[in-house]
Amino acid sequence: MRKTNCLIEYIKKETVLCIAVLLAAVSSFIVLPDAGYAKYIDYRTLAILFCLMCVMAGLKKLGVFEWVAGKLLGKVKTSRSIVIILTMLCFFFSMLITNDVALITFVPFTFTVLDLLGQEQKKKMVLPVVVMQTIAANLGSMLTPIGNPQNLYLYGKAGLSIGEFIGLMLPFTVLSLVLLLIWGMIQGGLVQDKNLIPANGAQEDPVHLGKAAVPLAGYLILFFVCLLAVGHIIPWQAVLVAVFLAVFFMDRKVLLEVDYPLLFTFAGFFIFIGNMGRIPVFRDFLQQIITGREVYTAVIASQAISNVPAALLLSGFTENYKELIIGTNLGGLGTLIASMASLISYKYVARRESGRKGEYILLFTLANLVFLAVLIGFLVLTGSL
Repeated sequence: MRKTNCLIEYIKKETVLCIAVLLAAVSSFIVLPDAGYAKYIDYRTLAILFCLMCVMAGLKKLGVFEWVAGKLLGKVKTSRSIVIILTMLCFFFSMLITNDVALITFVPFTFTVLDLLGQEQKKKMVLPVVVMQTIAANLGSMLTPIGNPQNLYLYGKAGLSIGEFIGLMLPFTVLSLVLLLIWGMIQGGLVQDKNLIPANGAQEDPVHLGKAAVPLAGYLILFFVCLLAVGHIIPWQAVLVAVFLAVFFMDRKVLLEVDYPLLFTFAGFFIFIGNMGRIPVFRDFLQQIITGREVYTAVIASQAISNVPAALLLSGFTENYKELIIGTNLGGLGTLIASMASLISYKYVARRESGRKGEYILLFTLANLVFLAVLIGFLVLTGSL
C-alpha cells in the first residue's frame, strides 16, 4: 500500500515525464527498437540544458538571486516600487536563469516581503502579485534561447543566431514589458505607502561575497562558457565535460539539484516523435494539420500538454521553426498547465494560501487570457502570420 501511494504521488508530481515515458514505450511496439533510435535524441540540447541547470543550481545555492533582490527592495520608496520590482525580478531574471528557476527563487521571496506589509495588505496583494510574477517569468523567458527549455531546443533546430532569435521575440517582449508595467502601476496604487517595508528590511544578505567569491566567480565563468556553447562557438561536448568536472569539485551536491525528470521527459518525447515520424500515415496527417498554422497549433496544443512537450511534438512535423518559437512562447499563457513553470507558483500559493486556491486559479486564468489575447492581436495586426 505504501509503495502504491508513493507511486501515485510520483505520477502526480511528474505527470509529464510519465506521459513521455508511456508514449515512448507504446510507440516502441509500433516501431521496434533499432539503430535509428540513436538518431532521435538531440544530445546537444540535453547537454547544454544540463549544464545550465547545474550553473543555476549553484548560483541559487549561493543565494545570489535573493541577494540582488534584497538590495533592490532595500531602496524602495513607494508601494508601486515594491510591486514592480517583485514582478520585474521574474521578468528580467527569467531571460538568463529560466522561468522555472526565477519562480522557484522569487515567489517564496515575495511571501517574505509581503509578510512585512501586514496581513491586510498581504491578503490584498499576494495573489495578483504572484499571478503577475508567473506571467512575467513566462514572458521574459521568451526573449532568449536559454530562457526556457523549448527555446533552447527550437533555437538549435532552427539554426538561428542568438541575435536573430532575440530579434524574433523582441517585439513581443517589449509589449509584454509595457503591459506588466501598466499593471504594476495600477496594482501598486492600491496599497497605502505608510505600510512600506523599512529600508533594507526585506531581506538580509543571504550571501557573504567574501566567502563566496571563488565559487561565485567559478559559476559565472561556467555560465559564460555555456553561452559560448549555445552560440555554437565552442563544442557542447567540451562544455559538458568542463561543467560536470568543475561543479563536481566545487560542490558535488549541486549535481543533485538538477531537474533530471525534465531531461528524461525530453528523451521520452524524442523517442516518441522519432517513432511517429517513421509512420507515414501519422506523419502525413499531422503535417497537413500543422503546415501554415504553426503558431495557432502550438498555442492550442500548449494549453493541453504545456509548451515544452508541444514544441517537441510539433517540431517533428514541420520545419517552420520560427512560427513554432512564437507559438510555444505565447502558448505558455492560458491554462495553468500551458507552461509547467506556472505550477511552481501554484504550489507555493496552495501551501501558503490553501483556502484561496480557487480564487488564484480564476485570477490566473483571466489574467493569462488577457495577456494572450493582446499578444495574439498584436501578432495579427503586425502581419507576422
